[in-house]
Amino acid sequence: MRALVVYCHPRKGSFTSAVRDIVVAKLDAFGAEVRVSDLYAREFLPVLTDSELELYEDPDRNTDAVVTDVEDLKWCDTLIFVYPTWWYGLPAILKGWLDRVFVPEVAFLMPSPERRTIARGLSHITRLGVFTTCGASRWLTFIVGAPGKRTLFRGVGFLCAPRCKKAFAAHYLMDSSTPTSRKAHLDRVAKTMDRFLS
Repeated sequence: MRALVVYCHPRKGSFTSAVRDIVVAKLDAFGAEVRVSDLYAREFLPVLTDSELELYEDPDRNTDAVVTDVEDLKWCDTLIFVYPTWWYGLPAILKGWLDRVFVPEVAFLMPSPERRTIARGLSHITRLGVFTTCGASRWLTFIVGAPGKRTLFRGVGFLCAPRCKKAFAAHYLMDSSTPTSRKAHLDRVAKTMDRFLS
């Protein structure tokens, strides 16, 4: 197993980092090769520039600015996102990572005369994990539509292998969390990873 963990939180020592540590520890114990991409620590630039957009559909040049990230994406068979949910969605830096790294002929194939819509380009990814925290309740997140989860599970998930195994765990009501609720969630993350890797 080759696992890419895309981690996103600006604060060292955050609860999200504790979630990341459990995810990575479980992968290590399973014997997986692991790469962690810490977007904030790397100071990843999330803005798709005009010059990148100009080259977006040119497969010979559209990865020039994000070579390492694209190599990681092509390398992995397991893709895991660990991040806080803000305004029901992905933090800007993580959304920007998708904008810049998930380019044509890498993440997906553009429509063609034979194909009316995009086709998957990440069929080598057979496992997709999402681990997040939410300030809102589960109910309110559901009412709003959970756009972050939907982007990753439906949008990115569509590009992965057809029967891609998925794992999800969220700590809702994070803003009013307690030591007990946080410990319970870390236990849930550990159990979710065990099922995910079995």
